Amino acid sequence: MTLTELRYIVAVARERHFGRAAEACHVSQPTLSVAIKKLEEELDVRIFERGASEISVTPLGGEIVRQAQSVLEQASAIKEIAKRGKDPLAGTLRLGLIYTIAPYLLPALVKGVIERYPQMPLMLQENFTVKLLEMLRTGELDCAVLAEPFPDTGLAVAPLYDEDFMIAVPAGHPFATRSEVSAEELKLETMLLLGAGHCFRDHVLEVCPEFARFSSDAEGIRKSFEGSSLETIKHMVASGMGVTVVPALSVPKEEQPHLRYVRFAAPVPTRRVVLAWRKTFTRYEAIAALRNAVYGCELTGATRLS
Repeated sequence: MTLTELRYIVAVARERHFGRAAEACHVSQPTLSVAIKKLEEELDVRIFERGASEISVTPLGGEIVRQAQSVLEQASAIKEIAKRGKDPLAGTLRLGLIYTIAPYLLPALVKGVIERYPQMPLMLQENFTVKLLEMLRTGELDCAVLAEPFPDTGLAVAPLYDEDFMIAVPAGHPFATRSEVSAEELKLETMLLLGAGHCFRDHVLEVCPEFARFSSDAEGIRKSFEGSSLETIKHMVASGMGVTVVPALSVPKEEQPHLRYVRFAAPVPTRRVVLAWRKTFTRYEAIAALRNAVYGCELTGATRLS
């Protein structure tokens, strides 16, 4: 067997489609199919079940794919060891971030990395937590900036910062002139939430669990609405459609004409933001450099952690 064949089966397991896997590997579909058939014959096992509309991995094939991924990581580590001998930071770092962190951290972070570590360009991926964890597991990402909690996947984790939550309200709202508002007071408001899949939605529902039910009459809670991004929801708040909860880093420095941000009364809800990577990832210096670059950013409303 060859490393190329192992790359092919990992790609098919990820894409569940021979055509997309071939495209991802930059080869023709017949080339990929023949190579996988050859490997299956050599091992005398069936790795994939080929259905009419979808490819599935057999139970034994799943074990083979996981081992193949480990072999590919080790092969890649050999190259990284050689690179580190010349420059520990040399080479692209593939970084993932969740949607509610990326727009607010990346501008300063990317600038800082370019200035401090020009030999370590970042390849960036925004996505949901569950997708980023999968990409870490399969080796498509080297590391990811996530908000705890998330499922334990045997990753190495380093804390970056704790971030306060704040309340966004229309400029004419009674809360707009307040210095702080309690979570209890939000019960009677129309709450605008991120859609399912966003971990920040779950964080908000921990603070205001009443909004887990969409209800127009229960305990005076009005129907909640969902949006696809924090910025979309902020525009809805500015137009007077309701209020929302946002992470402190998303609060702009300049005052906005139709929007006000108010602090929570104690206890102030927060989230912990961490950097996660596979324990088998060998570029320790790159992880340390990225953490230093994050600490070099202006993290207004957040507490740096070491």
